[in-house]
Amino acid sequence: MLRRNIRLRREYIYRKSLEGKERLLYEKKRKIREALEEGKPIPTELRNEEAALRQEIDLEDEQTAVPRSHIDDEYANATEKDPKILLTTSRNPSAPLTQFVKELKIVFPNAQRMNRGGQVISEIIETCRAHDFTDVVLVHEHRGVPDGIIISHLPFGPTAYFGLLNVVTRHDIKDKKAIGKMSEAYPHLILNNFSTKLGERTANILKHLFPVPKPDTKRIITFANQSDFISFRHHVYEKHGGPKSIELKEVGPRFELRLYQIKLGTVDQSEAQIEWVIRPYMNTTKKRKFLGD
Repeated sequence: MLRRNIRLRREYIYRKSLEGKERLLYEKKRKIREALEEGKPIPTELRNEEAALRQEIDLEDEQTAVPRSHIDDEYANATEKDPKILLTTSRNPSAPLTQFVKELKIVFPNAQRMNRGGQVISEIIETCRAHDFTDVVLVHEHRGVPDGIIISHLPFGPTAYFGLLNVVTRHDIKDKKAIGKMSEAYPHLILNNFSTKLGERTANILKHLFPVPKPDTKRIITFANQSDFISFRHHVYEKHGGPKSIELKEVGPRFELRLYQIKLGTVDQSEAQIEWVIRPYMNTTKKRKFLGD
């Protein structure tokens, strides 16, 4: 199993190293294609390669015209099987953190909760790879308040680091009559205002934690982005008087996420390349929004 993981990792790194060459070749083909369509002369720097590139252009179809990236490879098998998630915490978790993780286990279908104990992150990741887990979710706390969540996709990444704010568990919601029943059906997802490239990347990481739901399921999970704070809400709905009278009930928990880093490897790889990270000077750019409008 260890040799297999090393071989797969090498193949992934090799494919990733080819991206720069493929992108350069794609730009050359694009320039020739545009010149032919507009009736302009071929750029002088491409005239020696024109014959070979035109032959490649003729052989391309919709699937091969645009080069694939490592981002495509990370979730290439996501549609083949449902996600399988391992939930764990930092060491010596407090009672509020344990309660929060128990509720997250029901939020994510096909999730399994594990007591952290004295296990090292690298051991957890290797065990999850061996047992075909697709994601590892680590929840951290500060003085009994959950303050961070790490989502690491297996086997090769990416890993997203979020800050957790305003956590209200189902247990803490005061109005017990307004709470809906905790359903374990696969939920519909609402991903609102992830319009930038980084926003689409973040939405892609979040949506692959959930399997494809049935059309008639009455469970809804919302990730709504506003000013780079992602609000998580969990509801069920009921149709008492037909399709026009819908009653929406919150299930809980509820919290806000703030993205601060995406790495191109798993959580145990300290040497993994950083795709995006929030910098100190970014805190002053109030008018600039990274995830959406």
